[in-house]
Amino acid sequence: MDNEKEYYAHPTAVIDEGCKIGKGTKIWHFTHIMSNCEIGENCNFGQNVVVSPGVILGRNVKVQNNVSIYTGVICEDDVFLGPSMVFTNVINPRSAVNRKSEYARTLVRHGASIGANATIVCGNDIGEFSFIGAGAVVTKPVPAYALLVGNPARQTGWMSEYGHRLKFDEKGFATCPESNETYLLKDGKVSKIS
Repeated sequence: MDNEKEYYAHPTAVIDEGCKIGKGTKIWHFTHIMSNCEIGENCNFGQNVVVSPGVILGRNVKVQNNVSIYTGVICEDDVFLGPSMVFTNVINPRSAVNRKSEYARTLVRHGASIGANATIVCGNDIGEFSFIGAGAVVTKPVPAYALLVGNPARQTGWMSEYGHRLKFDEKGFATCPESNETYLLKDGKVSKIS
């Protein structure tokens, strides 16, 4: 375990052996970081969070209250995990059948946001800067910059890196109202061009 002076852990937090925790990370009340996790710098864990063995989180990952991050989940830098959102790691769980060898990987790409009470069915990668609405149930891979809502989740638009809905013109260009960055929608994919 890293030098505790480099990150903050509330006295009620439990951090198991073999974890690597980056400088500036804050771990709040009743959170359990299980063995062999890798957590980047400047992450924040709300109350009552569980991070299962071997989970990898990048820099500046924000984990809100009551989130469980199960083995097989990888979050890149700047990911937001909303309150009580849910990851899974087995497609067909049964109490009497041990499927630890079948954990599916779920990769949450850089800058993605997952809203409160959303569910991510394992094995579905979440694209960079995508935005999963509150309560959505994701059952398939999510494209970069996509906005998904509902159960099952369906794409209803595109989002900027600043979290604003993009409105594309007839040539396929859109501008974020906050950053003034320009995006291009071409062949069903969005990319930032400035």
